[in-house]
Amino acid sequence: MPFKYILLFILLCCSVNVFAQQSTELLDFNQHRLQTNKIGMITLGSWALVNIGSGAIAARQAVGSNKYFHQMNAYWNVVNLALAGFGYYGSATADPASFTLFSSIKEQYGMEKILLFNAGLDVAYMATGLYLTERAKNSTAQAERLKGFGQSILLQGGFLLLFDTALYFIHHSHVKNLHNIVNKVAISNNSMGLILYF
Repeated sequence: MPFKYILLFILLCCSVNVFAQQSTELLDFNQHRLQTNKIGMITLGSWALVNIGSGAIAARQAVGSNKYFHQMNAYWNVVNLALAGFGYYGSATADPASFTLFSSIKEQYGMEKILLFNAGLDVAYMATGLYLTERAKNSTAQAERLKGFGQSILLQGGFLLLFDTALYFIHHSHVKNLHNIVNKVAISNNSMGLILYF
């Protein structure tokens, strides 16, 4: 058998091994990404359940602005619970092996953008909460309601800001693994291949 065929056979075996390694790395990356999302949604859902339960109970016993504070905590977290449920379901039912390199990149950066956008909304929620509490000082008719709702929205916005920024940084710290996978792919004008490191 000529030497060039032996060399070609060895290169093909190495290429198959590198493709398999890259495929395993991509699978691990997507499993980690989906697991991070599931843990995040469990955290958000747990916060929501605690607020719904405690808000519903405390609102019956509280008076004045405290009553409205607990009511808003319960109302607000019905939405959080729904979002957590849909988010968890999406991550739990996704097949980590179904993501290509392109779709993995798209999902990763899409999640980061959503979290940054949400963090901006969270700041707006907190500003709204501050506005309502300040407005309560000048209102006589609905001062208790404005104060209670404002304090609740301030609390909920603060939690969501902490949650979204923490989840963003967790996802962002994981993106280096995606960079390692992408760096092994070489694209030229008329071909695509893998870079072999020895």
